[in-house]
Amino acid sequence: MTSPLTVLSTLAVMGVLREILPSTATAAYGPTKELLGQIAGGAVADVAILTDSAIDDLIAAGTLEAGSRVDLARSFIGVAVQAGAAQPDIATADSFRQTLLDAKSIAFSAAGASGLFFAELIERLGIANEVRAKATVIPTGLTGTLAANGAVEIAIQQVSELMVVPGIDIVGRLPATLHGGAIFSGGVFRAAAPGAADLLHSLASPAFAPVFLRHGVEPMQ
Repeated sequence: MTSPLTVLSTLAVMGVLREILPSTATAAYGPTKELLGQIAGGAVADVAILTDSAIDDLIAAGTLEAGSRVDLARSFIGVAVQAGAAQPDIATADSFRQTLLDAKSIAFSAAGASGLFFAELIERLGIANEVRAKATVIPTGLTGTLAANGAVEIAIQQVSELMVVPGIDIVGRLPATLHGGAIFSGGVFRAAAPGAADLLHSLASPAFAPVFLRHGVEPMQ
């Protein structure tokens, strides 16, 4: 009996893959930085789905097959609060900055693409010290769970990742002037089983575009 194809995937497209991944494949999920650490430590699979830059780096290193990159989705970072809570103003860069300063507590990820971007963003906005003093930085997982249970006032993560958490309201995306979205792509491991490339290309089928949109990401095909 043929073993299922295996996928190492970013959390950003977890909701999509749970719906469209065929029964002939299984997936393990985590933040891009964490998955890159696992791969560097010897973890292997048939397909990797990470940020586009991470896929390019793995291809350059010879870990993934040259020419195997397939762009799947553009994802946007969002803001969430506990369900029913007052929603802060994030309409502009200035109002978003003020919201971060006014918030009593904030959660973001240490290893996910959203958290890495947010850490750089607060430096750029000149409020890194103020935000970090009241932030909960989770090593892995979903920041929305902390907003849902009231542990923090604001959760920052990819909109698609916030959408899988019950008990929160998604306020919206970061202002476009601050974040234009991140591309998540797939690549095939050099030692992949037959059918890995076909699986990856099938995930990019235009037929799945409504599924991507329903889970908060924009399809690239």
